[in-house]
Amino acid sequence: MTTTLTHAESVASKAGSATEPGAAVEPSATQAAAAEPTTPAPGIARRVAGAVGSGLWKSAAVLAFLALWELGPTYLASPSTRVFLPPLHEVLLAWGKLFEAGTIQGHIAASLTRSVAGFGAALVAGVSLGLLIAWYGRLNSVLNPLLELFRNTAALALLPVFTLLLGIGEESKISIVAYAAFFPVLLNTIAGVKTVDPLLIRAARSLGLNSFRLFQKVILPSAVPTIFTGIRMAGTASILVLIAAEMVGAKAGLGYLIVNAQSSFLIPDMYAGILTVSLLGLGVNFLLVALERHFSRWRTAVGAAAS
Repeated sequence: MTTTLTHAESVASKAGSATEPGAAVEPSATQAAAAEPTTPAPGIARRVAGAVGSGLWKSAAVLAFLALWELGPTYLASPSTRVFLPPLHEVLLAWGKLFEAGTIQGHIAASLTRSVAGFGAALVAGVSLGLLIAWYGRLNSVLNPLLELFRNTAALALLPVFTLLLGIGEESKISIVAYAAFFPVLLNTIAGVKTVDPLLIRAARSLGLNSFRLFQKVILPSAVPTIFTGIRMAGTASILVLIAAEMVGAKAGLGYLIVNAQSSFLIPDMYAGILTVSLLGLGVNFLLVALERHFSRWRTAVGAAAS
């Protein structure tokens, strides 16, 4: 027994002498693995379950509406009503057939081309004129009565005028979209510039900023949230007005698809077109919200720094 202990002590002393004085001894792989903290699986499961539950709660109204659309015509409506209100699965089947034939893609492309062209023109004109009117008080006093007159005139009420002057081609549809989208952008741009904190403007002027730098560094960043509110309203208006214009005189587009399916008694195709319009408007809104967050990142940074 004594011999065994003496041999073990000698081995330990040799290992200790092999290590330089003051050098740290590296732990073994087993000790390092045991020392590493492990993330508890129940915590991850709780976070995933919470995210799923939050998503289901936020989409509960949409899911309930889709369930009512699917079950209501079948079990609650009469057979005659079901002809004019088919269940959701029949509408989805009709949409799938239109997609396979390439019909729905052509109508979406036609509507998006017109909507983007009119919306882009309204965006450039609305923001530029809104900045000028808000910055120069005399220009505001001169143009405000005329703007109020046209602002309170519905775009669809002027559709016959645009059709008579520009015909039933692309020009009239793009022009009516630009008219409908112009005023939300213009009015919100004016409101955004006028609501900039005057102390910020005075501080910028005291630092020697010229008018261009003042617009770039103070006015535009402060007015961006209000301007984007008008841009989102204009995006919705551009799609809705375009659909109505395409119903009057067009050979392609989602509005043409809806009215043509209704007149041909293709009711599932009609609802497929309506559903496509809803999804298109939802996608445009999500895109504009993402752009607003991108251009308003400085507000989040300032809020995080202040907290």
